[in-house]
Amino acid sequence: MIYQLKNAEDKLFKKLKPSHYSRRIKSHYLAYGVKYDFSRLFIVERDSEPIGIISVFNASMLITELEDIVFTENELEDIALFIKMTKPYSVEIPSYYDDTIEPMLSDMYSPDDRTEFAFCSKGEIPDLEVDECPSLDDVFSILRESFPTLAQAYELWITDTSHRVRHGLSQSFLMGDYTTATIQYIIDKKALIGHVATRPEHRGKFYARKLLYWIGERLTNDGFDVRLFARPHRVSYYEEIGFKAIGHDKVFEIKPEYRH
Repeated sequence: MIYQLKNAEDKLFKKLKPSHYSRRIKSHYLAYGVKYDFSRLFIVERDSEPIGIISVFNASMLITELEDIVFTENELEDIALFIKMTKPYSVEIPSYYDDTIEPMLSDMYSPDDRTEFAFCSKGEIPDLEVDECPSLDDVFSILRESFPTLAQAYELWITDTSHRVRHGLSQSFLMGDYTTATIQYIIDKKALIGHVATRPEHRGKFYARKLLYWIGERLTNDGFDVRLFARPHRVSYYEEIGFKAIGHDKVFEIKPEYRH
């Protein structure tokens, strides 16, 4: 059974199985609770007891389990049906379920391989001038040139990012007026880097590499494990910076004919 969570239950989120998916879901809960339509949380239940949580945040869905829980094939079929009814643009679920759930979603969703990286510190923070509390408008002015979907979603991005920053769940960095990166969540001593971008006229000058390395060393020095996700063809790029591939999963993206 799957039903929407209507009341805050902090203790439930403390029982989530440690993973990227759980941290993303926790960040949604800590930022917005259960009172917003764009950030909905659902309970997966077995024998009247919670066994997992599904987060539907705007057009994305994340799925995770509680500690010591493994979804059965029947439960995955129920989750797949829920996905098809909800029709999020993207779906993330722990990688060990990918092979089972992929054929259940194949009529509506296409899998896209993804690699998880962890930063390997050398213990040396390079001497760079980085703004650790930049104007988010300045950050967005760079992002819109690299992420076409964001260019049309300024209000959504600025509202969400500023809200997360105020709650200590996110942070943006700016190097000069040409390169930026944003921590998508800071949860359980893990920091996930995303939205890395450089203005087109400044690309090829290794600015993004320098900023990513600086962020990795800076946050490692503060006691955080630094992670990021990228497509497999970018493995060598991130390894050259100082990241190591530690895992793989799939992001399921809705086929164009089912988008609304």
